[in-house]
Amino acid sequence: MGRQRVLVTAGAGGIGWAIARAFVADGALVHIADVDGEAVADATRGTDAVTATVCDVTDPAGVDRLFADLQEALGGLDVLINNVGVAGPTAPVEHYDPRAWDEVVAVNLTATFAITQKAIPLLRKSPRGSIIVMSSLAGRVGYANRVGYSTTKWGLVGFAKTLALELGGDGITVNTIQPGAVAGPRMEQVLAGRAAVSGDSIDVEREKALANQSVKAFVDPADIAALAVFLAGEHGRCISGQTLPVDGDSKAAQ
Repeated sequence: MGRQRVLVTAGAGGIGWAIARAFVADGALVHIADVDGEAVADATRGTDAVTATVCDVTDPAGVDRLFADLQEALGGLDVLINNVGVAGPTAPVEHYDPRAWDEVVAVNLTATFAITQKAIPLLRKSPRGSIIVMSSLAGRVGYANRVGYSTTKWGLVGFAKTLALELGGDGITVNTIQPGAVAGPRMEQVLAGRAAVSGDSIDVEREKALANQSVKAFVDPADIAALAVFLAGEHGRCISGQTLPVDGDSKAAQ
């Protein structure tokens, strides 16, 4: 098999960009879809291994343009990384904005469905097709005041398991990764916000955040990326329909 051809949604930053870089380091050609044009420009600068489409994946015309660009850039597809997602607001169910619910469902579930639907015919032509769906710790446990996020992340697990049953006969593997609290600027901002409210130091807030984990460390995005590369690689061909947490053995979402 030649160089893997990989599509990563929300691939210009965070976990998506870590995954894109890991596949490139493994010799793959990667096409990323992202709504952030500036981040896309940074991600594609100085390399021929990463191409991109700036688009809103909730827009059907944007998805059509994405796959036209993908076909032109890569000529096919071997690996789909469904990484796109939004967190939505923090509020109890009784006060949760119905418009926000619709937005979270549109991005996390409907867009993932639409992109996967268009990708399947391409993946069927691959000798080693693979789909990886990015869920969350919130798709393994309940998440108070984050009903839209948790519900959709649970839904993605069922989506992936259904795909695994439908596509296994075509040699396409489908798995879900569930990251926990991920290290990086976003987590540091969360800790700073909590510290401002509680009056405790950021270090104390970090200890509290890690209290429900057996492994006392936030997840390195590179570890999530390495798992994605493995699942889509030659030694992951009999791993399908699985949900794999990378969360330090966390007991609850916070």
